Amino acid sequence: MNIETTGVPQASGLSGQNGLGPKTRSKGHISLAMDPSPSSTVTRGRKRRRDEAPSAHEGVRRVTAEEDGDGELRRRPPGPARLSVRPGRLQQPITLAELVELLHFAALGKAGGLKQPSWCRVHHQRKVSGINVAVVEGLTQSLFYKNYLSMEHLRTSYATRITFTPSSNNAASEIFSREVPNMDLSCVSKPEETLHKALKHHPVITAFGTQRRGLTAYVLSQPQMIKHHYPVKGLPGFEEFLCTSSDVCLTDDSPLYGLDCEMCLTEKGNELARVSLVDSDGNCVLDQLVKPQNRVLNYLTKFSGITAAMLRPITTTLRDVQTKIRTLLPDDAVLVGHSLNHDLIALKLIHKHVIDTSLLYRREFGQKFKLKVLAEAVLKRRIQTDERRGHHPTEDAAAALELAQYFIKEGPRQVVELHLEELWGCTLKEEEEEEEESPKRTPSYRFADVLQTLGRSAAYFGKRANVALDLTHQRWYSSDKETLASFRKQTKQPFLSVLRFSDHLEGRRADQQPLYRNACADLRDMCSVFAGPLPAGFSRRDVRRLFRRCGPVRRVRMLESSVRIHAKVEFWMLEGATLALKVLNGLSVLGQTLKVQRPVNESTLDLDLNLEALTSDKLNANHLYVVKPGRDDAARGPDVSTKLNGRLADAGCSGLTAGGQTNGSLRTAKINGERLHPCAAESELSEESVRETFSLYGSIKSIFLPRRPGKRARHACVEFGSSEAKRAALSSSERLLKKSYQVWPSMTPPHLTSWFGVAPARNIEEEEEEGAAAEQRADSSDGSSQDQETSLMKKLDRRLRKLFTSLPDGTLSVVLLLGVSRTSCDHPGLCFLEVKNGS
Repeated sequence: MNIETTGVPQASGLSGQNGLGPKTRSKGHISLAMDPSPSSTVTRGRKRRRDEAPSAHEGVRRVTAEEDGDGELRRRPPGPARLSVRPGRLQQPITLAELVELLHFAALGKAGGLKQPSWCRVHHQRKVSGINVAVVEGLTQSLFYKNYLSMEHLRTSYATRITFTPSSNNAASEIFSREVPNMDLSCVSKPEETLHKALKHHPVITAFGTQRRGLTAYVLSQPQMIKHHYPVKGLPGFEEFLCTSSDVCLTDDSPLYGLDCEMCLTEKGNELARVSLVDSDGNCVLDQLVKPQNRVLNYLTKFSGITAAMLRPITTTLRDVQTKIRTLLPDDAVLVGHSLNHDLIALKLIHKHVIDTSLLYRREFGQKFKLKVLAEAVLKRRIQTDERRGHHPTEDAAAALELAQYFIKEGPRQVVELHLEELWGCTLKEEEEEEEESPKRTPSYRFADVLQTLGRSAAYFGKRANVALDLTHQRWYSSDKETLASFRKQTKQPFLSVLRFSDHLEGRRADQQPLYRNACADLRDMCSVFAGPLPAGFSRRDVRRLFRRCGPVRRVRMLESSVRIHAKVEFWMLEGATLALKVLNGLSVLGQTLKVQRPVNESTLDLDLNLEALTSDKLNANHLYVVKPGRDDAARGPDVSTKLNGRLADAGCSGLTAGGQTNGSLRTAKINGERLHPCAAESELSEESVRETFSLYGSIKSIFLPRRPGKRARHACVEFGSSEAKRAALSSSERLLKKSYQVWPSMTPPHLTSWFGVAPARNIEEEEEEGAAAEQRADSSDGSSQDQETSLMKKLDRRLRKLFTSLPDGTLSVVLLLGVSRTSCDHPGLCFLEVKNGS
């Protein structure tokens, strides 16, 4: 038997005697049809949802826009919060003050009178639900990239990565204590100043604060679902439960669906007998009787309204209604119900996004209101009356839905104040004005104090430190493991949380300076090549002119200690060294075949894996490395080219000159897998010429041409709008080669102007000492120190992954590698930024 509605009950308003606004439920009674086929109901539900999709959530969207007072949400399609950094700013390191500037705007936004940060942009700031900062002491940018393969979580989960300038200040204390500039406290409500003393410890205010928020603030987290006995994937007892498709990120515009079920008592316990589902407008999209799988012992008619006669002709099974519900619910649907865990267990469904009205309208000591009481007090509607035989699931589902919508629209404080006497049996007495004579406190504009004024909590977790935060909001622990475990156990995480990690370098303080020196040397080996043998008389300048056709050369060191002359060439970019291996290896120079190879030492054994990982890094997904020799190279070409196979190359060729003779045959160099042909010199590398050439393959988001003062740009980094455009450009390498462009997939992360930006700047004497130390480090180390370092870095990465996983959706996650500040040399840190959206 299929149950269909002859009229569509509405629930869009909350006014009127029946709680349904101007549209009444006079035609909303349920009629029973002896048609076992459920297809008509599902078809009608799907069709209605498609037809009404644009307006289904108009009320929630309107409330959000009115609260924030910003029309941007109405002009733009809804989307999750995210962060972006301007291309021109990405290559400049950020300071602690600039990071705090971002945290201020992410928390307070335009509603607090703040402007977007000067160095980045926060999109959909109103959807940032919290801020988490993990401060990692003693780690530098160079150590991260040295252990790049071990840091899988950090390199794959964060879309924004930028160099951080070390600071001598206490980073955690600075985050809490720095004042919010130009903060206008009159723009935001100050609940603690006006909230009655009797309400400060009310269970609803304690749980949700006083501010109106979007629906995502009231969706149960996984720990909350476990605590309140909801079916959760992976927990014992729910192995046979069916999961809905609810893995997408929620927003405040996600649709709400009311759900209610009725059960019968069978030999196996309570089993589903009827299920109702209503959409955001209160329209019934499903009301279905279900045949229990086992023999019924008691129909529980007094409560369920189910009789034996009603179920006798029914053939619909539990599996059938599971399929229907999965079909009807959008991917981002939020299910609403009163003690909804019982309904989901009866349905044997696992749904990740739920709002439980029995937990919204809270009572003291964990007690719960009955749905009937809430409907009468809040909606002014009588349900589950004695005149009706049993409960009506459609009516109950609609009531729970409207209770949730009302709570979200009015906010927890307004709900408590309006219904304090009816629900909680309390009245507010006028407070005595005994404090009138006491002077008014000057408002504090420190970040933590401003958040507290807004009813948002801030907390510190980590080793005992001098943190500018009330001691009641500090949690001190002796190890990183305890810090992480404590944070993950929090039932309700603070809006702003700062965790301090430091165990990874304990016991290694004496080895820090050699550690950083070796890390820098290892990283520089990655963009170095050895070339030789070279003909007699081949100078350092000749080598530089030859190799800079693959990219900017940082330094050339001639090696004349052996019988033949060789050279060590250090490129500024990883891509330059890789191109030199592909292009110049095997080139004949004055009858001698030039061999180009990487340094071979312990640090370069996994170099191919590092380069492959850097190439596939999400930061480089759409980036392309472009190099083009300029006119000055071409003009000086004869000085070098005359020495190539005894042939005078065309001075006008801006690509590599035609290859020399090997065993009497003319050899042409290969670039990007294609033959390099002599070509005429063209215009120098410029943004206009690069854009004109590469825009043929797809949209270009940015072009960056790094140049040293007084020097022209020798390479460019092109960021395409899509990875397809990048692949199209790479596949056209032969065509680009004819225009003297050499291309290669980007490897150097875009926040670094060069790979040498990983390491701090050093003078020549320090570099020579570092080079000597690098040559000796293999002899002085037995490998145990490196193994220990790798193990510690992997452990830190695992902990940071667990931390990130435990954060609620919409949280701005910041991982800050502080770097090291020394009087002789600063070792820069690294900052990772990502707004968590989805699991």
